[in-house]
Amino acid sequence: MNNFSTIANAIYDGDQNTVVAQTKLAIEEGNTALEILEKGLMAGMDHVGKDFKAGDLFIPEVLVASRAMQAGMELLKPLLVSQKIKSPGKVILGTVKGDLHDIGKNLVSIMLQGAGFEVIDLGVDVSKETFLDAIVTHKPDLLGLSSLLTTTMPQMPEIIDAIQQAGLRDQVKIMVGGAPLNEKYAQTIGADGYAQNSSIAVEKAKELMSI
Repeated sequence: MNNFSTIANAIYDGDQNTVVAQTKLAIEEGNTALEILEKGLMAGMDHVGKDFKAGDLFIPEVLVASRAMQAGMELLKPLLVSQKIKSPGKVILGTVKGDLHDIGKNLVSIMLQGAGFEVIDLGVDVSKETFLDAIVTHKPDLLGLSSLLTTTMPQMPEIIDAIQQAGLRDQVKIMVGGAPLNEKYAQTIGADGYAQNSSIAVEKAKELMSI
C-alpha cells in the first residue's frame, strides 16, 4: 500500500513534517522519485491550485502548501537528477522594469514548480536586457512576464520586440499576466498567452507547450 495520498493531503494542509516523513518512507519503500513527485507532491499542489482557482483557498494557504511541497522536493531533487528525469519544460519568470510587485509572480512560480516545471525566477524590476540574457543563457521553453502597474505595461511589448530583434522569438513562447492586463492586450502586443491567475498560468503553460 502506498502513501501518495497521505503526501498529497499533507501538502494541501501545509504539513511539512508529514510531507518529509512520508516522502522519506515512500523512497525507502522503493517508489521512484517520479512516482512520488507525480502521485504525491504534484497531486497535492494540483488540488491546491483547483481550490485556489475556485476561491476555496487563499494566498496564505497556497504559500503554506508550497513550503510543504518544497520540503518534499528537497528530498526528491537528487534522485530526479540521478534518474535523469526530464521536467515538462523550463520557464523564466520576472516582473518587468519599474514594477516591484511579486506576489502574483511568486504564486505562478510555486504552481508551475508544483506541476513539475523547472522555474528560473529573475525577480522584480527586470530590464529587457536581463530577460534577453536569461533567454540566451538558459534557453527556456516559456517566458512569463508580470506587471501590476498600468505604467509598466508598455515594458512588455518592448521586451517582446527586443526578443524579436535578437532573433530569439521563435525559440520561446511568451505568457503575460498581471491585474491590469487582459487577453486582448496580450494578443495586441504579440504574446502567445495570457493568464489571469496562477492556476490558469499552469493550464496555459501546458497548453502552449502542448503537454
